[in-house]
Amino acid sequence: MYKWGREIQNREIHRAGAEDAEKEMGKDGQIPIVLHHGMFGFGQFQVGNFRMSYFTGVDREIARRGHPLIVSRVHPTGAIARRAMQLKETVLRQSAILGLGGRKLLVLAHSMGGLDARYMISKLAMADRVAALLTVTTPHRGSAYADWAVRNLGRRLGGLQVMNFLGIDVQGILDVTTEACARFNEEVKDAAGVKYFSVSCARPWAKSTPLLMQSNRVIYEAEGDNDGLVSVRSSTWGTHLGVWPADHLHSINKRYLVEVGEQKTGSITPYYMKALERVLGEIEGSEGSRRRRGLSLP
Repeated sequence: MYKWGREIQNREIHRAGAEDAEKEMGKDGQIPIVLHHGMFGFGQFQVGNFRMSYFTGVDREIARRGHPLIVSRVHPTGAIARRAMQLKETVLRQSAILGLGGRKLLVLAHSMGGLDARYMISKLAMADRVAALLTVTTPHRGSAYADWAVRNLGRRLGGLQVMNFLGIDVQGILDVTTEACARFNEEVKDAAGVKYFSVSCARPWAKSTPLLMQSNRVIYEAEGDNDGLVSVRSSTWGTHLGVWPADHLHSINKRYLVEVGEQKTGSITPYYMKALERVLGEIEGSEGSRRRRGLSLP
């Protein structure tokens, strides 16, 4: 009787685990993924046959693998709190359109978008909808170049006054300074039950796009290795999955420099796929992995 009772109990535990895995992965076995852009970014748009995406090539590969996909579009330079609210609205609206119900999501956020996502999860009651957050070159501790830009372009040259006069919201730039992010990290704590992962990027200034050479030097003097806008130190958060050999623009497949030599990065899409596989494995656990391989539970 004892052995039989233990077997029944174990089956119930396995069944509960399978139900949890199905809730997180969805009935089709693929967890929905949210792609969230950074500052000055956009979701995607199409005019005729011309289509442009912020996550060039990455979105297509994720969709090809069968994941329900939500692509955000929020204010390009607004405050973190403003962008986070717009992100939440997009996630809830698109989840309803796609018929996702209460399925948990994996949020993949680039640059400032990672701060928006952290705020949304912790401050806007979305922790129960997000299984994991993967941030790619996000300035979790701020950007030394944002400090430089605000100090020199914003205040010394009056750029902030001009923006205010024109009614243009550039609070986002102020929100990613090192001082502002220090306050952000004190106020926005990681949510229990949500897994946090991060990826950094770095490129020597001489191998970066000319658009980022000056900012690369500014950040290197203050924080060391960086991608031209965000340092490795600042972009490390939660479980760190490594440093990609790319500058900030290359990290979303916007390549403005011809790579030469043997050590070419090429398309960044395979790097995203490898990171996503790692995160999906952590979300699904052993039971989810077995279900994805088509194995039955005992």
